[in-house]
Parts: sequence; C-alpha cells; structure tokens
Amino acid sequence: MYDYQIFSLQKYGGISRYFYELIKQYECIENIEVKVPLLVSNNHYISDKRYVQHINLLPNKEFRGKHRLLAPINKINSIQKIKMKNYDVFHPTYYDPYFLKYIGATPFILTVYDMIHEKFSEFVSKNDLAANNKKILLEKASKIIAISENTKKDLIEIFKISAEKITVVHLATSMKINNDFKIKIKLPSKYILFVGTRQGYKNFSKFIKAVSKIIDKEMDLYILCVGAGKFTSDEINLFNELSIKDKVLQFDLDDESLSQFYKNALMFVFPSLYEGFGIPILEAFACQCPLVCSNTSSFPEVAEDAAEYFDPYSELSIYQAIENVLENEEQRKLLVENGTKRLKYFSWEQTALETKKVYESTMK
Repeated sequence: MYDYQIFSLQKYGGISRYFYELIKQYECIENIEVKVPLLVSNNHYISDKRYVQHINLLPNKEFRGKHRLLAPINKINSIQKIKMKNYDVFHPTYYDPYFLKYIGATPFILTVYDMIHEKFSEFVSKNDLAANNKKILLEKASKIIAISENTKKDLIEIFKISAEKITVVHLATSMKINNDFKIKIKLPSKYILFVGTRQGYKNFSKFIKAVSKIIDKEMDLYILCVGAGKFTSDEINLFNELSIKDKVLQFDLDDESLSQFYKNALMFVFPSLYEGFGIPILEAFACQCPLVCSNTSSFPEVAEDAAEYFDPYSELSIYQAIENVLENEEQRKLLVENGTKRLKYFSWEQTALETKKVYESTMK
C-alpha cells in the first residue's frame, strides 16, 4: 500500500511521477493489488484514468487552488486504511512518519531521493521537517530504496546505515517525441534549455552569469526556462544587470510541449550542485537533445559518456563547456548518439520489477 503524501504535495514533480509509474506498472501485473488511500488530489499523473483505474477521486472543483487543504482529508483516510492492515507491505510516498503508530509489525519500505536537506541545509527552510522525519524513518524502515548509487553512498556516510539494508533502484522517464504533435509556441531558432526549479542548489544564477557572456557574442541565442513559475524580481534584476532580460524566457508546459523544447534545443544544461538522480537527463536523451551538466553527485552515474561535464562551482567551467558544445556540431551529434544508447538502460518496467523484489524480500 502507498499513501497520500506526495499526491497532496505535488501537482507535477519527479517523486509523484515515480509513484504514479509504479502504480501504472503494477496494474498490469497479475497477483499484485495496489492500494492508494487517496480521496482528493490535484496531481496531474494520478488522475489519468487511462492507466490508473482503481483510484476514484472525489470531485476536485471545490479544492482547485486550495492545495494545502487536500492533505488533512487524505491523511485521515490514510490512517483509517492503514489501521485495517489488509496489505503486505507499506510504502510511504514521502517522509511524514505519521503512520508508524498504526502499522504495527507490517514491514515498510522507504525510498530516499536525495540528501539535499542534509548536504545543502542553507537552502532549506527552517520550518521544513523533512530531514528530521527522514532520519526517524530510516531507523525504522524494513528496507531502504536509494534512487542512485550516489544516494546510497551519501546514506551510508551521513546516517551510518548498513549497505545491506539499502537497494539501489534507478528511475526512468516516460518522455518521448510525438512527431504528430504541433507545438503552438513559436520557438527561437537558437536556444539553450533549462528545466525545473531555479532556487538555491539548482545553481541557476551561476549558469545565467556564465551563459550571458556567450549571449553577448551570439545575438540570436536565447535561454528558455521551463517550469517553476514566472521569474522572481531578483531574477529579473539579474537579467537586467547582465543586459539579457529580453533573451531569457519562461514557460510552464505539459510533457508533449516540453519534448518539443528538448528536441529543438541546441543543448539542455543541468547546472545543479546536487541531484539524487536527475530525470531531466533521461528526458534529454529521449528527445535527442545534447546534454551539458555538472560533474557532481549522480550525474556521471546516470549520464556516463553522454554528457559534456563542467564544475558547477566554476562560472568559467560552465562557460567553457557550453561554448564547446555550441561551437561543435560533431560533439552535439556524439552526445545525442551516446544519450540514445544510455537511455536503453532505464525503464519504468525495470524500476517496478526491481522495487517488487524489495517488497518480496520483506515478506519472507
């Protein structure tokens, strides 16, 4: 059984996508019954009735725009279902330990996505309880799933957890190019793509400072940013200081439109200081977009030879990597070719089967 947590917290996002894909896979496998005690959600994935047949959400009209009102309703329902104990394994979708007093001896699996709260606490709100809650659950979990070898290494180093308790299960992507889809947005002829949130450890400002030097020379080059909402006043001030305000554009897109943004980009740049896995890497591979990214955390593990790497702490290194790929068409072709090969090692089917083995290991 999964719980409500991430489907109350996210409308879009990597973690809710991960659990949605597990549910979707398991609904196609005999002798697996998936339970998700979810009453109300504005999550984009879980409401897709083409794949998730058994979750009947209440009408969501009265909750639209009232994101934080969803959690208490779902939490009460989750507790009631957990108390019934008519399931073999419990898998919480985030770090709230509310369920511990209700599951009794039933095994539970914890997935750890990254160590951002621990390694980059300066970027985390003091009111954020995730780090403390995670620590509580790590101690009590029957088994732990880490989404990369790098995350497993961090878990062992930071929390001194036995390696035998942790299983690495990589993520995947559902992104693909629909050649029949006609995007309605007029795209620049030359642009670099940035995807995701832009705060703190995402290293957006250093990336912008580095790429602004290239825009000074390439007058027809743009930066397209997807996701995370409109630019903040601080970001706009930075663009003005660098004289590139008209060259940096922001969009919020569905997957089909995003795939076209990847497909037509000169490159996708992923400058984060740290990622637990980095699904956008696989999205770029799926859309035949050259990848330029940080040489830290899980990036080399996921991308291997399919990326042009840089030191995310060095503005000069970011600049040089982007410039190299921008000026070298053969390098862009090579990155796309290697990315296509690398993508074959990741699938949601494989993620689900490996996760199923972890579940089964707790029921012996």
